[in-house]
Amino acid sequence: MESKIKIYFADADSEELTKEVEFFKSKKEFEVVGFAGDGAKVIEEVERLKPDVLVSEVLLSGIDGFKVVETLKLDGKMPKALFVSNLTHAGFISKAMKEGISYFMIKPVSYQNLAERVVEISTIDSAEGEKQLEEKISNIFISIGIPAHIKGYHFLREAVKLAVTDPEIISSITKRLYPTIAEKFATSPSKVERGMRHAIEVAWNRGKIENINNLFGLQIYGANEKPTNGELIALIADKMLMEG
Repeated sequence: MESKIKIYFADADSEELTKEVEFFKSKKEFEVVGFAGDGAKVIEEVERLKPDVLVSEVLLSGIDGFKVVETLKLDGKMPKALFVSNLTHAGFISKAMKEGISYFMIKPVSYQNLAERVVEISTIDSAEGEKQLEEKISNIFISIGIPAHIKGYHFLREAVKLAVTDPEIISSITKRLYPTIAEKFATSPSKVERGMRHAIEVAWNRGKIENINNLFGLQIYGANEKPTNGELIALIADKMLMEG
């Protein structure tokens, strides 16, 4: 059974919002996790509910759609998003594209067309985005001297991916991060921890510390100053998020 696409709707027009929600609730491939017309509430609920896709009007109560997106991106909680708006000025559309919005659809829209766009950005974009993320992580690991043939490489790569999509997991590394990775690789949390530690030791023994410092733009490590698993994961994940 395929998982449903989780959607959050944001629109200050309550009548339009009700119609959108009712349509998508009637479709088995979607799960409407929430909806609101107030920008501040949208931010709070999207961060908490973690939808796959945000469908938003630019015009919201209090905080507009652009500020919502900007805040979610800064907090590292930005889902894939598209705007459905009455605003037709080319400047708004251009700004939306620069902010990483996948589509800008002009009202009135066909809900069926909207549904097709939601499916498209939640599948094609997701696969491509994950591929690009994995390539970036792999390039960083090569640069700092973590070889791909050891188990710790794969554990660390998965950890960085998790930290990019859910930054809060770093604050619960023993209770959440290690067990999540252990389950995926059919091993134990303690072996995940040791595998990561070994990978970091290998990198330090290869003497590529300067590459690590250059990568993050800071002289933070010396020959005898290895980062903890959590520190290295957080550093790389933060770099990924900063680079979009």
